[in-house]
Amino acid sequence: MSVHSDWGDWLPRAVEDADPDGLSVWYLGCNGFILKADDGTTVFIDPYLGTGDPPRTVRMIPVPFAPEDVAEADAVLATHEHTDHVHGPSQAPILEGTDATFYGPSASAEKARAWTDDYDVSDDDFETVAEGDSLDIGSLSVHVEPANDPDADHPVSYVIEHDSGTFFHGGDARPSEGFEDIGERYDIDLGVVAFGSAGMIPDKQTREPKYTKWYSDENMAAEAANQLRLDRLLPTHWDMWKGLTADPASLRNHTRSFEHPRTLEVLEIGDNTSI
Repeated sequence: MSVHSDWGDWLPRAVEDADPDGLSVWYLGCNGFILKADDGTTVFIDPYLGTGDPPRTVRMIPVPFAPEDVAEADAVLATHEHTDHVHGPSQAPILEGTDATFYGPSASAEKARAWTDDYDVSDDDFETVAEGDSLDIGSLSVHVEPANDPDADHPVSYVIEHDSGTFFHGGDARPSEGFEDIGERYDIDLGVVAFGSAGMIPDKQTREPKYTKWYSDENMAAEAANQLRLDRLLPTHWDMWKGLTADPASLRNHTRSFEHPRTLEVLEIGDNTSI
């Protein structure tokens, strides 16, 4: 299955042409990101370019690029093994076309290694990570931390440090004591928390409508941001699945009385911010 881009190749070309003063961050929709540092180090986190599994999961946003158009990448990080975070057609071509290594926790790495059957990738392109690990990828220091996602087999979160600041990606995780610990140990400038509504989504096996809540609601997202002591909260996933979308601006009412986050930052797919 190949990926068709709704936007042509302008986004990967824009990332390649960018000359960040610090660390630049592009939002890919769903829970995907591209990070590019001032030394050119480029890291993808959970890039997903699929359309879901209609009518169960229906993508509500454009497919922003084709993975074959990515010419520069040093790493692909996965937070957990769900299809919209570990996806061969979205990520294997990035590994094929660049020198990138795939990093993910056990269930994610196991799923990704099956790509060797269908793509020009080898076992050397994959590395398994676990909570407590640290990686140096160019100018980025990547720390693997716990994540509370009851729907995943082995979720992790990532704290990414750069001279200009610290970025946090929590995957689809909910509030937890682990987040409190992360907030105590790191000074996080910009942090990602998955946010969405609950809805009646067809069950994977029976296809009968089933009450589904995969992401933090408004109060949970506010709690997570406060536990992490975020300076800036960046909500994600609210744009992706039909029946589970939400209004990220509503989080202002839920976060305004807490010490953290200090700022709510809302990006749409393709938008760029910096640290």
